[in-house]
Amino acid sequence: MRNRMGILRFVLLTFLGCGGLEAQDTPEIFEAEIVIYGDAAVGVTAAVQAAKMGKSALLISQYGHLGGMTSSGLGWTDIGNSKILGGLSREFYHQAYLHYQKPEAWVQQSKDLFPKKGQGAPTFDDATGLASVFEPKVAEMIFDKWIAGAGVRVVKGRLKLEKGAEMDGERITGIHLEGGQRIKGKMFIDASYEGDLLAAAGVKFVVGREANSQYQEVSNAITKPVHGNNLRNGIDPYRVPGDAASGLLPGVNQFNEAEIGAADHRLQAFCYRMCLTDAPENRVKISKPKGYKEEDYEILFRSIAAGQKSHFFKLSPMPNRKTDSNNIGGISTDFIGMNYSPLAPDHSDYWNWTTLSHKEREVLAGRHREWQLGLVWSLQNHPRVPEGMRKQNARWGLPKDEFVDNNHWPYNLYVREGRRMVSDFVMTEHQCRQNPKYPAVEDSVGMGAYTMDSHNVQRVVYKGNLKNEGDIQRSLGGKPYPISYKSIVPAKGECENILVPWCLSSSHIAFGSIRMEPVGMVLGQSSATAAAIAIDDKVSVQEVDYKKLKVRLIQDGQKL
Repeated sequence: MRNRMGILRFVLLTFLGCGGLEAQDTPEIFEAEIVIYGDAAVGVTAAVQAAKMGKSALLISQYGHLGGMTSSGLGWTDIGNSKILGGLSREFYHQAYLHYQKPEAWVQQSKDLFPKKGQGAPTFDDATGLASVFEPKVAEMIFDKWIAGAGVRVVKGRLKLEKGAEMDGERITGIHLEGGQRIKGKMFIDASYEGDLLAAAGVKFVVGREANSQYQEVSNAITKPVHGNNLRNGIDPYRVPGDAASGLLPGVNQFNEAEIGAADHRLQAFCYRMCLTDAPENRVKISKPKGYKEEDYEILFRSIAAGQKSHFFKLSPMPNRKTDSNNIGGISTDFIGMNYSPLAPDHSDYWNWTTLSHKEREVLAGRHREWQLGLVWSLQNHPRVPEGMRKQNARWGLPKDEFVDNNHWPYNLYVREGRRMVSDFVMTEHQCRQNPKYPAVEDSVGMGAYTMDSHNVQRVVYKGNLKNEGDIQRSLGGKPYPISYKSIVPAKGECENILVPWCLSSSHIAFGSIRMEPVGMVLGQSSATAAAIAIDDKVSVQEVDYKKLKVRLIQDGQKL
């Protein structure tokens, strides 16, 4: 589509040298009873469980590295309540715990000096035998061992986004990868962060935020820009401070209070979970990115001038003097607004992350990478940053022993939200809160417990100040809630042999709680169990006998 990328034009020219998957001379055909598309933790647990169920399983890996965000820097785990962990999800965190009981696992620091408290759970809990923190390479090692031990075949490739699914009525018979490979199967599991396979199969989905009125919610939709992770007052939104005629800073929108509570097309911000280290012998210095432009960091400099002295990126500790450096504060690692078009959805050149080709996503992910590296470099070197602040940040670099084939940078961009399926049961904040006035979940396939969490969605002008809009942090008090089986299968009358454990049927804000990696592992395992039962009973995924499914889930240690 001509001009489709809009603000990404210069990025394409800069980054199109990134390697893609080459087409094969002779198309290969692979076949398995259960085909899993997506190599994130949710896909790995689905593949391992499929094998445990006695089915041949094939896992399609888009990145060539297993684990998704769990092995791409998200080592400071968002659990909410460890009681939700069961089956393979619990086993993963147990294996991480066992790894760090070994003295040889501690190279850059002593275990005794490592913090005892993680995100709502002990870092290493001797009572439960669970770890809530781990290095990326350790997570990937665990997943690699699981897949090898289960005998799961892994094929590297990416779904052909146009006509990528062969359909026979309401049934997928095969899928096509960009490299020409054809994958045949009886059951398919979409374990991608984007929901590419469900879209290819014609399953109904939504992108963006629903109006609060759609599901009678209060935490969805466009919000007043006064919530957390916001910018300080006094930051001018115009290119030339005080001069509205100069235009707004790049990526800044006007704000209409009349739209509060309304639906929109925008996605919450993405970022990389940077893995940093201050261990000199394991540290790679962060250099000034080739495409660095000072204007890209104007909000950063103005925020510092307005009094911000810290909270530019998190320093959540991981073993061996490493960090899980997520977004924190008003100007941080989240590249707000850089995952959707500034144009309205009805415009011919509109795009969002889910509509982009794999190559375009690769390019955009590169832009996020360069912007975050530029953020750290600026904090360490730029003359508009006070000298004391530069010295404070100078100790951080990239770890030599992580992501060694990717310039020590994480493999996966944190795609916090893509497509969300719309099935016969939509998980909303009412199910997360277990509001008795709304339908209860009676066919649980796993549990969530984390805060209803949305990162900021856009930067706006609000009462003359530059502000962020979209942040929601609504606690559930750590109380586990059940997730419906009907929310991970399409509506009746749609595709009958696909399960969707990640881009499941939920509202934007309910997804904000469900989307945590431990929950993904739980739902990945449950989806594979259901797929195997559907094969054995010769029924569609919508017709799986829940009583039979529940018995097997409990047998495998799942918490329902």
